[in-house]
Amino acid sequence: MSHALRSRRSKRSTNRKAASEALFNSAVFLETTAKDRVISTHSKKDVIFAQGEDADAVFYIRKGKVKVAIVSKEGKEAVIALLGPDEFVGEGCLIGQPKRLATASAMTECETMRVAKTEIQRVLDDEPAFSQMFISHILARNARIEEDLADQLFNSTEKRLARLLLLLANFGKEGRAEPILAKISQETLAEMIGTTRSRVSHFMNKFRQLGFIKYNGHLEVHNSLVSVLLADQPRTVSVERLVDVGVPSETGNTKRQGKETAESN
Repeated sequence: MSHALRSRRSKRSTNRKAASEALFNSAVFLETTAKDRVISTHSKKDVIFAQGEDADAVFYIRKGKVKVAIVSKEGKEAVIALLGPDEFVGEGCLIGQPKRLATASAMTECETMRVAKTEIQRVLDDEPAFSQMFISHILARNARIEEDLADQLFNSTEKRLARLLLLLANFGKEGRAEPILAKISQETLAEMIGTTRSRVSHFMNKFRQLGFIKYNGHLEVHNSLVSVLLADQPRTVSVERLVDVGVPSETGNTKRQGKETAESN
């Protein structure tokens, strides 16, 4: 066989492999390959798993919205994530967490797929395309946590709320903001950005008066809300990602004024 023929065959094989990985669908793969799996439906407010329970499985969210929250010994709740379709929750079991560190509950009607820890480990070992997708998911989640921490440390309450609303509306993913279909209470928003419900109410009313958001049976976030993040200087990586869709970013780096610091408390 000539070298040129072997080269062409090798190239076609590589192209087929790349196309196969590009079309990889984790939901279809888990449904057809994962052995120890259970598909369940959850009504709004149903608990998917509770803090303190054995961490023995990973959940893949097929439909709906899921809230992940931690409750302190004093009963104070902190919302650490809102997740949607094609995302995973409960991955902590894969790094040796014996118990759940948080509670995952349905914010809307949900459908999840439970895959046992041993089975998800087998799939990660045997299926490179799934493993690559899962690692990308973990890295994206880690980046989001780092951005949330920077946001909490350096931005005012107003900016933290604006960023959260834009993220919930998927702003920047398809080039435009979308309606937030799940009804999210002001208490939940306050828990997510570390402030009080009254402060959230104040800024929500301000955003509505300025035309940045609209209530019409659901919360609709307009692209113009990103201007709140750009009012001074962007302080988180996520702002740069949001403005990539076409909103110009300011440059430079200034210290926050004392007044803004007071507003964030």
